Amino acid sequence: MTKAELIEAVASTAGTTKAEAEKVLGAFFDEVVASGKKGDKVAWPGFGSFSTTESKARTGRNPQTGEQVAIAASTRMRFTPSSTLKAALNPNKK
Repeated sequence: MTKAELIEAVASTAGTTKAEAEKVLGAFFDEVVASGKKGDKVAWPGFGSFSTTESKARTGRNPQTGEQVAIAASTRMRFTPSSTLKAALNPNKK
């Protein structure tokens, strides 16, 4: 699903204009990013949670040349689905 398709689907479901849906979705993602920068977790019961994790600096390898490459430490965003979401995606799993 593309951004435009998501905006259209949200606008249709919520009964709003595409512009309003885009504004709300943009605000949501801005808040998730801002919370991630502060190190806070954003949880939505029944859907999942967004949190950050730190990766250490390490040495990697260029697959084409085989030469070693330094990979800097970084902060990553992680999404953890809730058990409710997992159950909805896997209805036959017990």
